[in-house]
Amino acid sequence: MYKEFYGLRAKPFSKTPDPRFLYLSRAHEEALERLRYAVEEKEIILLTGDIGCGKTTLTRALIDSLDEKHRIVMILNPRLTPNQFLRVVAKRFDIDTDTNSKDGLLEAIHDRIYMDYEEGITPVMIIDEVQLVPWRETFEEIRLLTNYQLDESNLLSLVLVGQTEFRNKINLKVLQPLRQRVGLFYHIGPLSEEEIEGYVEFRLSVAGRPDMLFTRSALRALYRYSGGMPRLINSLANLAMLEGYGQGSDLLNESKIEAASRELGLHTIRVN
Repeated sequence: MYKEFYGLRAKPFSKTPDPRFLYLSRAHEEALERLRYAVEEKEIILLTGDIGCGKTTLTRALIDSLDEKHRIVMILNPRLTPNQFLRVVAKRFDIDTDTNSKDGLLEAIHDRIYMDYEEGITPVMIIDEVQLVPWRETFEEIRLLTNYQLDESNLLSLVLVGQTEFRNKINLKVLQPLRQRVGLFYHIGPLSEEEIEGYVEFRLSVAGRPDMLFTRSALRALYRYSGGMPRLINSLANLAMLEGYGQGSDLLNESKIEAASRELGLHTIRVN
């Protein structure tokens, strides 16, 4: 709707986790490097952060950086019983089996992982929204998958991605066997106020606009109402652009962000 008016090839503030639009703040750059290291070393990594901080976009960027020598095993909805979890894992590994027994599924998964090893392929399992795993027994199945190793190395890399509260959950006594297997931890916080301008400039540039569209006061307002969370920044900026387009504004000021914040119900949530 507003792309032509603002000289854009794409929507710069979409909510989809498009890795082209991943702004590498200091924290996001370090997180991506740790994810790549975990894959390279076949380690287990836990990546946490609040809703909308860019965790899923980071995993998409990780996937895009891997070559054909990696098998991506994505589990996006881990709200599964132990047997359901193993069946989903088997399906993601393209394992054709009718067995419902735990032992049979584990054996089939192990055989495929070892076959990948012999062919020089590294399985990379990414479990998103790991805080939604409902059963202690399912966490135990996740841990058992990390038993697939040789004397000198693991046979797969495991990326656990969850919301902030999972940092406390994984420290519970019942999850200590899994926690002790995790070799890397990283937590992503919000963008700082100083990073907002770079974030907005970067996304506008990727979308095809070389110059800034928001005034300084608008950028400050973006931080006030978003708290630096990328998803909220995107929602505010997108609505501000829609309003600006409707009013024929070629530069978006603070009032456009204020209006967007009211529409989203964020006007009572301010970061001072």
